[in-house]
Amino acid sequence: MNPALERALQACANEPIHLSGAIQPHGYLISCQLPDWTIRHVSANIEALTAVPPDAMLRHSLREFITDDIIHTISETVGFTEPGAPPQRAAVANIGPMAALCDIGVHTADGLVHIEIEPQQRTTGERSPTVVAQAMIARVAGTDDTDDFHERVAEQVRLLTGYDRVMVYRFRHDESGEVVAESRDSALVSYLGLRYPASDIPVQARRMYLRNRIRVIPDAHYAPVPILPDRNSRGEPLDLTQLALRSVSPVHLEYLANMGVAASMSISIVSGGRLWGLIACHHRAVRHLSPGVRAAADLFGLFVSMRVAAREQQEAAAMEDGARGIRDTLALRLDNASDPRLALPSELDLLRRALECDGVALLQSGHWHGAGRTPPPERAPDLLSWVKRSANAAGMAATDRADDWSPSFEAADGIAGVLALPLDPANDEWLLFFRCEQIQDVRWAGRPDEPFVLSDDGNHIGPRASFAAWHETVRGTSAPWSDADLRIAGRLRLVLREHARRHPARHAEVGDLVARRARMDVLDNRERLLQLSELLDGLVHVSPIDTARLSERIGKLERELQSLIATASVATD
Repeated sequence: MNPALERALQACANEPIHLSGAIQPHGYLISCQLPDWTIRHVSANIEALTAVPPDAMLRHSLREFITDDIIHTISETVGFTEPGAPPQRAAVANIGPMAALCDIGVHTADGLVHIEIEPQQRTTGERSPTVVAQAMIARVAGTDDTDDFHERVAEQVRLLTGYDRVMVYRFRHDESGEVVAESRDSALVSYLGLRYPASDIPVQARRMYLRNRIRVIPDAHYAPVPILPDRNSRGEPLDLTQLALRSVSPVHLEYLANMGVAASMSISIVSGGRLWGLIACHHRAVRHLSPGVRAAADLFGLFVSMRVAAREQQEAAAMEDGARGIRDTLALRLDNASDPRLALPSELDLLRRALECDGVALLQSGHWHGAGRTPPPERAPDLLSWVKRSANAAGMAATDRADDWSPSFEAADGIAGVLALPLDPANDEWLLFFRCEQIQDVRWAGRPDEPFVLSDDGNHIGPRASFAAWHETVRGTSAPWSDADLRIAGRLRLVLREHARRHPARHAEVGDLVARRARMDVLDNRERLLQLSELLDGLVHVSPIDTARLSERIGKLERELQSLIATASVATD
């Protein structure tokens, strides 16, 4: 990679987008300190609302500028919110000398109460956000088909908001994104099926989407409004993470401009604590949404997140139920085997069913045992080398790329994905699951290898300017190993380790039985010798020939006794 581009990419990844020090101009900010409601920060445009300059409001009580009934309502809202939680809609009230009708949102963070104020049009008849969201939910809840559900979600959000285009955008395992559903104006080109590189939404932006369920930009060409002062009492930049009015990154605004987008909204879809995707909305002209519409969109987004999470949990549970049956069968067969370790190669067909895979191989005592589609045994050294450098703390390793473990995807013989479970790593014994490559014809929104435009000074990057569909045939990759796959593999590993641990104990039990039997034989022979000793007392008048025969028999018994003693000693050791 170009060193200048690499530096610029790192600078972009480190951009503190939550410390912008400004808000969007369609609202106002007043930040107060309790208990006396002392104003510590205001947006530079506050005079347009209160007719009071910012300097004349700072360090004064909010009670001098807003009536007590409004402050009481804000205080009640603050009482049931947690610090750092998203803003809560507190009231609709008239503020300032012109009695402007405003929507008031509030949240607490870093010891301050942040009050966001947005002037509203005097409209009547707006339905409750809860009622609107319930109607939207009813229209999408009846479908079990995933694709149909996503399409209905896009349609409902577009009906609610009136945006030109609404997309359901899903993040893939490699952090790239794909448009999986779309509702749009017929005059617009379709983005359905287009894929976007991970760099289009940097890591820190994804963290913000996790914390802010909804983000609205009414006018992407706005000029940011500074917050005064822009630092807190400790001299640190204000953390604006939870502000609905927070000014966004200039790079993002340029990105929207390059796409021809003048207004946007995003609703986060969260599943299992991770950002699953976004409901992304674009409009070709400036578009303001009332707080009521935004609240309805937020509630609808929560339902979509719960529905997506529930579906993923159901799929994972179904996989786990099937895998549990395989583990139980395997455990029973290994329990009944005289040597579970030697029995394992004959169970590879059963192991193939434990995970969704195309083949499984066992590397044991230098021998390669395979079932289904596996690489040739000649690739074993490559696989071992990859496992040793890639294994995690549990000793497992997983990849969906052939070039991670093979010199090339051609040399991998059509195999790409590998999941390795350690049996006895010290002796290079592994259980390996394989997935075949999936040849994909990917339609990118612009070339993925040219996502940025480097500035003339080489210190900054701007978003790419082209989003024209660009086709790429992807080789050497398989379906990724999911979190559910890794959990199932981890439990299977525990079953195999348990039988490996119990196998030496079985040898010890057998040894104990042998030793006990030997001791019993010694005691039996001792009794017999004592009885013979009593008989010898009566044999005092025998011939020399009989004496010789008796001496021979006693010598034989002596040798047998020494042999039994030696056997008992070995068994005990």
